[in-house]
Amino acid sequence: MPLRLIAFLLGVSFAFLGGSSYADTQSHRPNFVVILSDDIGFSDIGCYGGEIRTPNLDSLAAGGLRFTQFYNTARCCPTRASLLTGLYPHQAGIGHMMEDKGIPSYRGNLSTSCRTLAEMLKPAGYRSYATGKWHVTRHAGADGPKHNWPCQRGFDRYYGTIHGAGSFYDPSSLVRDNTMISPYADPEYTPDKYYYTDAISDHAVRFIKEHHAQEENRPFLLYIAYTAAHWPMHALPEDIAKYDGKYDHGYEPIRRARYQKACSLGIIDPAQPLPAGIGDWGKVNDKEWESACMEVYAAMIDRMDQGIGKVIDQLKRSGDYENTVILYMQDNGGCAEGMGRTGNKNHPNIPRPNAPTLPAMRSTDFAVAGSVPSQTRDGYPVRMGPNVMPGGDDTYVAYGEAWANVSNTPLREYKHWVHEGGISTPLIVHWPAGIAARGELRTQPGHLIDIAATLQELGQAKYPIDATPLEGRSLVPAFANHAIEREAIYWEHEGNRAVRKGDWKLVAKHGGSWELYDIRADRTESKDLSTSKPEIVAELVELYEKYAARTFVAPWPLPKTRSDGL
Repeated sequence: MPLRLIAFLLGVSFAFLGGSSYADTQSHRPNFVVILSDDIGFSDIGCYGGEIRTPNLDSLAAGGLRFTQFYNTARCCPTRASLLTGLYPHQAGIGHMMEDKGIPSYRGNLSTSCRTLAEMLKPAGYRSYATGKWHVTRHAGADGPKHNWPCQRGFDRYYGTIHGAGSFYDPSSLVRDNTMISPYADPEYTPDKYYYTDAISDHAVRFIKEHHAQEENRPFLLYIAYTAAHWPMHALPEDIAKYDGKYDHGYEPIRRARYQKACSLGIIDPAQPLPAGIGDWGKVNDKEWESACMEVYAAMIDRMDQGIGKVIDQLKRSGDYENTVILYMQDNGGCAEGMGRTGNKNHPNIPRPNAPTLPAMRSTDFAVAGSVPSQTRDGYPVRMGPNVMPGGDDTYVAYGEAWANVSNTPLREYKHWVHEGGISTPLIVHWPAGIAARGELRTQPGHLIDIAATLQELGQAKYPIDATPLEGRSLVPAFANHAIEREAIYWEHEGNRAVRKGDWKLVAKHGGSWELYDIRADRTESKDLSTSKPEIVAELVELYEKYAARTFVAPWPLPKTRSDGL
C-alpha cells in the first residue's frame, strides 16, 4: 500500500515521504506565507541566474526547493485570481482584466462561486492576513462596493492597494482592512520616508507579531503581494546606488552572464543555446537613461528582497520559521510595455521644475488618480520620456522591451503572451520541518492553480462542496520528487493560448497558427514541430478546445465593456 495512503488512513498527513511529518492537530499544522511579486522576469533573482542582489530569496532556495518549470497566467490580475482560488482565471470571473464584459467569466470581479485561500482555510482554524496588491475587483473606490475586498473574501486583516498599479511613494486605493487611507495621514504607520514596498513588508511583519499576541495557538496564512517591480521605475536612492554603472555595457553582456549562471545552477539546459536577443545597444541614443532604467528596476527587486528578509527574521523571532511553508513566485514574465518611455500632454518630457507648478494635495486626500497620476502630492508634474531619469516620485517610466528580454533570459516573449517568457515563474518552496531536501531542483511542470490544492492538503482543510471544484493538483508529491499527476495545463489571455501535456506544448498568438514544441529539448521554443507532428497537434488542440469550453473562454476580442456597473 502506498505510504501516502497509509498516512491518510492513520489520520496523519505526510509533508515529505521519508522525511518529517506533522500530526493531525491544529498546533502542528504549518503556517503559510505566500509571496507574489509583480512584472519580474524568469532570470532576475539571483538563484535563477540574475545578478540582482536577492540574498534572502537565495537563502530560501538553498534551504528548500526551486521549481524550474512552474507557470503563471501571463498577466497580473488573472494570475492573482488563479493563485487565490486554485482555478483558471475565467472560472474565477477574471478571464481578462478589470473590465466587465457582460460575460460571467469576464466580469472583472472575483466570482462568488469560487473560494479564496483564506475562505478555504478559515473553517480549518486558520487566521489569514494579506498585504499588498489585491487587483481582483473592479471596485477600488472608497465607497465600494466592497464585497470582493480582502476582508470580505476571508482575510482577517489587510493593508494594501485594491487597484493594480501606481506610485510607490503615494499609492492609489490604499486600504487598511475596509477603510481607504492616505499614506500621509495614517497615524498607524509613520515611516521617515513612505515607500510602498517597505509598507507591504512592514505590515506583513506587524501581522505576524499581532497574530502571536492574539491568536498564538492557531496557524496562519500570510499573503504578501508586492508591486515590485511593476512600472513605474520607482526606487530609493540608497538602493539605486548599489547598481550604479552595472548596466552601462548594455543588454547582451547581462543576458550572456545570466544564461551561463542559470546553466551552472541547473535552471537551464546548457545543451539549448541562447537565442538572439532583442535590442542593439550600439543604436541606443541615450545610454545613460537606458541603463538607469535597469538600475532602478534592479533596486526595486533588491528592496523587495530586503523586505522578505524582515519577514523571515520575524518568523524566526516568533518561533514559526521551521514550520512555515514559504512559497515565492511571480505573476507574469518581464514586461515589455512602453509605459512612460515617451512624454505626452499630461506627462511632459521635461526636466524637473525648480518649484511645484500645480496645487498641492492635502495630506488627508486619497491618491485616487489610478495607475498613472498626473502630479505628486506636493504639486510637481509627473514626467515621462528619455529626459526623465527614473526613480523619483515625479517620474513615471518603464524599462522597456530590450531589458524585459534580458529579464526573461533565455525564454521567448513577455507578459501578455503565453510563450515561455510570458508564463514562466520561479517557484521557491521552503519548509524546514516538512521538506528534507535542501537546495534541490524540481522539474515537474506546475501552475499557480496548484497552490490552493497544496495548502488544502497541508492545512487539512475541507474544500466546500458548493464551490467550483479546484483545478490544481497538490505539489506535495513533487516535494519528494514524485510526479504531479494531471491531464494537462492550459492558458488563454487576449486570444493567446496554449496547452502543455507532458513535454509537449502547443501555443499560438492571437490570430496566429498553432506552434508545437518539445519543452524538454527546446525550452526557448525555437523549433516549431507542428508540421512534422500533426497527430500531436490534433490531440492537443482537442484538449485545448475542451478546456476552453469547460472554463468559458470567449473568442478574442471580447464585447465592449458593460456600462451598468453591475
